[in-house]
Amino acid sequence: MPEPGEATELRTALLRLRRTSGLPVVFGGLSSDARHAPIAELSGARTSVLRGLVIASGSGLGGKAIALARPCAVSDYPSSRHISHEYDTAVAAEGLRSVVAVPVVVRRTVRGVLYGALREPLTLGDRTFDVVASAARDVEQALAVRDEVQRLLAATREQVSDPGTAPGTWEDVREAHRELRALAPRIVDPVLRDELLAVCGRLASASGAERAPAAGRARLAPREVDVVACVASGATNAAAAERLGLRPETVKSYLRSAMRKLGAHTRLEAVVAARRAGLLP
Repeated sequence: MPEPGEATELRTALLRLRRTSGLPVVFGGLSSDARHAPIAELSGARTSVLRGLVIASGSGLGGKAIALARPCAVSDYPSSRHISHEYDTAVAAEGLRSVVAVPVVVRRTVRGVLYGALREPLTLGDRTFDVVASAARDVEQALAVRDEVQRLLAATREQVSDPGTAPGTWEDVREAHRELRALAPRIVDPVLRDELLAVCGRLASASGAERAPAAGRARLAPREVDVVACVASGATNAAAAERLGLRPETVKSYLRSAMRKLGAHTRLEAVVAARRAGLLP
């Protein structure tokens, strides 16, 4: 079954799709298994008849998009000969005629389907296809980020919970910490983001190294910690900017601010001070 938090990414993408495309009705769902996608989110619908409808691979327009792993469209759903018609009753109840369906594909696996529809039998133009496809890409990226976060969390939980972690693994811990911090701003789901940041905090304090007294520790903004974490891995300002989705000048500004707060005069001093303050593992 799709995770509850994934609905946030889907809902956000559909609302943005309706706003940018001008399509009166948009809806979609994420896969519960490899061949089925229940419709879970609707925007602009007049009824709730589509909600909960399970789209099977190969069935109807969405099922065709799932089976082929590519966008599909019809200019008049009820009369189209290019799709099967298992869902005609629900489509007719909502009054949909012209419909486009775009699969959500992550690492070559279909993870769901997004729809946009009109209540008139019109041919949808390239711009509409592009906007719906862009919304699907947004969901794909969000799911890929969630997958990576879950992988990193699973890989680090054992290290965090094991006080006897061998010294040779600390570079792995530090790399996981840096990657998780870089992913945090891209997580829409607040529950998953809080869990991620909590694990980052545990990673930062897990090494058992001597820490500065709490009263004397520097307090860095989240993005300042992100930048110093990148610097700790040997990244240049340009490389840190690429990893964090920032401009190089912005990275330089964050680093300068972090160094001032840490009382550091060099990049190396900043890293050492951040580790001593329990901000980095």
